[in-house]
Amino acid sequence: LIIFTNPKDHQEIQSMLTAKDIMTSEVITVQMQTTVKELAEILWKNRISGAPVLDDGNVVSVVTESDLIDQSKKVHIPTMISLLDSVIFLESSKKTEEEIKKMAGNTVQDICSRELVYVSEDTALDQIATIMSEKKVHTLPVMQDDKLVGVIGKSDIIRSMAIK
Repeated sequence: LIIFTNPKDHQEIQSMLTAKDIMTSEVITVQMQTTVKELAEILWKNRISGAPVLDDGNVVSVVTESDLIDQSKKVHIPTMISLLDSVIFLESSKKTEEEIKKMAGNTVQDICSRELVYVSEDTALDQIATIMSEKKVHTLPVMQDDKLVGVIGKSDIIRSMAIK
């Protein structure tokens, strides 16, 4: 156990850590065709909050507990006005359409994020925290030469703060 008397010492050690130092290298992945029920069981049994999604062996996305929770939320009906014989949406109807698709989804492919956000093994801890915060993602695949080598979740960040 290391006890820091100066908070700067703790910050210096943390800033030296990289993805390779804090990642989980035994990665649990799911396929695009994995059902929502199977996904829920995988996340719950393994006590993880998200998993990289594979398609033909390549990481294409990440699916998380939030994606599952979105399936149970209420549908937000966009605000609209009727003018003569026309309906004018004051909000994006495309967003509502995407929400409904996600809520009705049966497979990981239907509910996972379409944007793949990942880091490399040498990404610094402070950069990882910034990416998670700014992109609002809590599970990051760690890639090296287009190969999945690990995953970082919120708990890995917190663990690194507690240990170092």
